[in-house]
Amino acid sequence: MNVIWFRKDLRIYDNPALTKAMEAGACKAVYISTPVQWKKHHVAPIQSDFIERHLNFLAEELASLGIILEHIEATDFNDQIRQLLDYCIKNNIENIYTNSEVEINEQQRDKNLQQAIYNKNISMHVFEADVIVSKGKVLNGDNAMYKVFTPFKNNWSNYLTQHGINLSAPPQVKDSEIKVTPARITLNTPKKCSRKWPLVSNVIDKVIPNFIENKHDEYKAYRDYPALKGTSGLSPYLAIGAISPKSLLFNILQKYPHILENPKADIFCWVNELAWRDFYKHLLFHFPQLCKHKNFQSKYDNLVWRNTPQHFNAWSQGKTGYPIVDAAMRQLITTGWMHNRLRMVVASFLTKHLLIDWRNGERFFMEHLIDGDYSANNGGWQWAASTGCDAQPYFRIFNPISQSEKFDPDGSFIKKYVPELKNVPVKHIHFPHKYLASISQTNLYPEPIVDHKTARLDALATYKACG
Repeated sequence: MNVIWFRKDLRIYDNPALTKAMEAGACKAVYISTPVQWKKHHVAPIQSDFIERHLNFLAEELASLGIILEHIEATDFNDQIRQLLDYCIKNNIENIYTNSEVEINEQQRDKNLQQAIYNKNISMHVFEADVIVSKGKVLNGDNAMYKVFTPFKNNWSNYLTQHGINLSAPPQVKDSEIKVTPARITLNTPKKCSRKWPLVSNVIDKVIPNFIENKHDEYKAYRDYPALKGTSGLSPYLAIGAISPKSLLFNILQKYPHILENPKADIFCWVNELAWRDFYKHLLFHFPQLCKHKNFQSKYDNLVWRNTPQHFNAWSQGKTGYPIVDAAMRQLITTGWMHNRLRMVVASFLTKHLLIDWRNGERFFMEHLIDGDYSANNGGWQWAASTGCDAQPYFRIFNPISQSEKFDPDGSFIKKYVPELKNVPVKHIHFPHKYLASISQTNLYPEPIVDHKTARLDALATYKACG
């Protein structure tokens, strides 16, 4: 008997572990939740709800293949090993099939499991399902991981052009007469409603085809404007593995078969985001210390963060006095998602205007994001803080006012999430304080917690002190 152990791969298509398990014979399936471990890893309640919904959808899909998905609750990763081992012994499991997770704690858990099943006539078969190009396949001339994204992307594209995507074969039902009824799965962890995000079946049937057909060509032109629906909205599904990144690229290639041949072309812009996603997962593979909240650039280990609690609280509540920052933070708090351009703006503001350690922002994002993914979140925060691999230079400090003027020119996004400013004229919406003073409405909206010019000079001096 074989068992497929689902983790961050909640899908049946392009799931190599599931395909191989079914090819090997009779198969069971398990998902082992770990509420205590999730709390330690700051999993957002909205993502927990999203996972629960997709576990139940996965259970229905597996039932159509004659497989029951069983839910086991453990506390943490150590208990997960114990529970899985007990399950295997009780069910005469000879083979565990699973897809790897790149994070360091998950890697150590799998090593510990390998040791636990040693001499118990149980084998573990681990596959890779979280990246487009296998980790370790995109290397520089010194046979090492790239530390700059652009040459990584070029090599990544060349590799795919030469070797193809290699999607896993779809699982096949061996006995069409098998019928099973899935049991309802409930996760014992804090949850926040994620119903505004449809199930992946709707996304595969409607959202992805619509994006490729109608939005992909204009992605570069509209992706930076938060008031527009210019992005694909697929990141939550990628984060929990409900969608395969390979399948997304495969679908794009059906319309643009030569898209990988010119990474500088405008139509490559969305594929570029898939390459960034791979880049950050490859970084964790080659530099596992990143999972320990280490700066990629060690010269910033001595950077003196101010970490002013009042400033962090104002930032996290969307009350900094900078409308675009506050609108973005309120979008995150209320919806569990934030537009990518705004993630850069608010991260730059926290780390450079306020000189608050990027790790505080990284944790806050994970606690609220429906698409929380460690590699992308860590990579994005270290990029913004200038401490990461191929990060923006320390002297690049986003001006929140000019960013607002450029990417929310009519203030429509600001007015949606900062409704107290809905009657402020457009020419004042990006920094409304003089206008509010002129109409004696200074209590309507907070005063700026820092002055942009002063904060910029302070940040430059602080970073420069690290050499």
